[in-house]
Amino acid sequence: MMTFLPSYVKGAWWTPVEDPDAAVVRDASTGDEVVRVSTKGLDLAGAVAFARREGQRSLGALTFHQRAMVLKNLAIALNERREELYALSMRSGSTRRDSLSDIDGGIGVLFTFSSKARRELPAGTVVLDGPVEPLSKDGSFLGRHVYTRLPGVAVQINAFNFPMWGSLEKFAPAFLAGLPTIVKPATPTAYIAEAWVRMVVETGLLPEGSLQLVSGSVPGLFDLLDLGDTVGFTGSASTAERLRTQAKPGVRFTSETDSINASILGPDAVPGTPEFDAYVKQLLVELTTKAGQKCTAIRRAIVPAGTTDAVAAALREKITERVVVGDPRVEGVTMGPLVSREQRDEVLRQVAVLQDAGGRFVVGSAEAPDARVADGASPADGAFLEPMLLAFADAATPAVNDIEAFGPVASIVEYTDVAEAATIVGRGGGSLVTSVATHDPGVATELLTRMGAMNGRVLFLDRDDARTSTGHGAPVPHLVHGGPGRAGGGEELGGIRSVLHSMQRTAIQGSPRMLTALTGVWHPGAETDTAGRHPFRKPLSDLRIGDAVESAEREVTLDDIEVFANFTGDTFYAHMDEESAAANPFFPGRVAHGYLLVSWAAGLFVDPAPGPVLANSGLENLRFVTPVSPGDRIRVALTAKQITPRETDEYGEVRWDAVIHNQDDEIVAQYDVLTLVAKTWQPAEVLV
Repeated sequence: MMTFLPSYVKGAWWTPVEDPDAAVVRDASTGDEVVRVSTKGLDLAGAVAFARREGQRSLGALTFHQRAMVLKNLAIALNERREELYALSMRSGSTRRDSLSDIDGGIGVLFTFSSKARRELPAGTVVLDGPVEPLSKDGSFLGRHVYTRLPGVAVQINAFNFPMWGSLEKFAPAFLAGLPTIVKPATPTAYIAEAWVRMVVETGLLPEGSLQLVSGSVPGLFDLLDLGDTVGFTGSASTAERLRTQAKPGVRFTSETDSINASILGPDAVPGTPEFDAYVKQLLVELTTKAGQKCTAIRRAIVPAGTTDAVAAALREKITERVVVGDPRVEGVTMGPLVSREQRDEVLRQVAVLQDAGGRFVVGSAEAPDARVADGASPADGAFLEPMLLAFADAATPAVNDIEAFGPVASIVEYTDVAEAATIVGRGGGSLVTSVATHDPGVATELLTRMGAMNGRVLFLDRDDARTSTGHGAPVPHLVHGGPGRAGGGEELGGIRSVLHSMQRTAIQGSPRMLTALTGVWHPGAETDTAGRHPFRKPLSDLRIGDAVESAEREVTLDDIEVFANFTGDTFYAHMDEESAAANPFFPGRVAHGYLLVSWAAGLFVDPAPGPVLANSGLENLRFVTPVSPGDRIRVALTAKQITPRETDEYGEVRWDAVIHNQDDEIVAQYDVLTLVAKTWQPAEVLV
């Protein structure tokens, strides 16, 4: 009986009744059938409508922080079941080490985005972009940029090599942005995507319609997409271009495609240096992890003239020591097969093209390796290859910079100087990543200057970071993943940047009152409330944006300035020497320390008794505007600017707008005060 892989659409699991033309997915090591994949009869239009209706409704009801907590809890649930995913991934050829980048990497994406969202995004649904722009002299008309939610659905089409990480690195930022997702995994590893989706569905944590899975082809899907929808694609450049032409003008299309990534051995990284050793170790990792099936893998090793043989010899030694090709389920295997025999055959075709272009094997060969398999199995049934390195006499050979054998294959070419090394990198037409092994900052600086524009990411590897480096082929959630030209021209990850890719940036204009209402952040000129209790007596449950305190005045004397100078040790001449201070173009004579004024301001606005304000957690954006001379008087206005409750704690952060004025109503200083404030507060009983 044929087993079909289910899809998860419209809030339920769906499986085709039958399809004789269904794709057959086989075990990468044994060739045994794993599952069949088909979407015959699937209601794609209904899935898109469900995402726009139910997904938009459920996600729109949550703040950024609430969505972030869902991601955290999903990560915890997946983490508890990752052993199941490890075992399943072995059927695709992944070793346990390979799974660290896919399974643990995917879980790590959820944790990272959850954490960054709760630290860097507001506890609302609108993101501010940049400062306020005054558009009138009296401050009654302002402008600024904001990001708001898109009204559609995010369609995410993923590659076969990372069925979990590749999906979750797109899903997490879209989810935070409030955009429901339809995941379309690549057929050869779709059963792994189905497994993790099933696990998160079983948690009951997913907002309705926020995540759907289509296991199989999606004919006509692009006809259903329109303005407000997005498509994120990972795969070949040719497929990306074909899909891009199908997308309507209003659909945002982002692609991350295969690229001929390079790794440069610096001229100072000669054999025997830590940089040379790190370079060879990294090259080994990139050839063997996922059997070289990574869009970020090294495809071109670029080394100084005369060092090809040394690099090849060191790499062969490492392979002999560490690499055992075979079925990942067999004890001792460190490198698994390619995902399918079809993929293996495609890699061998590309290797033949490289050979025809002048490439010669200096490491490995295209012959079938002596793979270690389970008792009773035959290596001929699996998609096994060994690591291969082909040397070229001419670095300008077109095939070197154009042909990607998507497996454990790289080319090695030589350069004569740093400028030529950068030129070789550029011949790839745009890359996801280039790494450089050098301990010379001058070499690193020249290379970045010459080739930075050709890369989405550049990693500099030396003795100081070799032990802690995440590696050439490992994108991290905090930094952008993507690249120009052949690499697709798109951008993923990069922390909160990727959340904003799934939102719309809009310039808004209006009065301070209106912008305060629209953004949830108090703007100068909007209403304030100084009546009633001091704001420091209010817990978050009572505090409102615009609650304020305006202090009395305090006169600054020369004695105050000298006491502060002698007490702190800050005897800078502008505070202590009248003649020198008067000669300074910025001061009329001796002036008060800026930090004296900030300290006094705290004394003027604070309510000192125990209360809901638990701590001062920081001060930001401090600017000193007008000098204060002896005899001047200062006062401070403190206004609740932004309130951010924490989802996991009994307190939150309040950002206060602080402005110090002098007796002439000139602004002396302005800054933001950050405090931690309890959500609720019960005053202590007074004992009589």
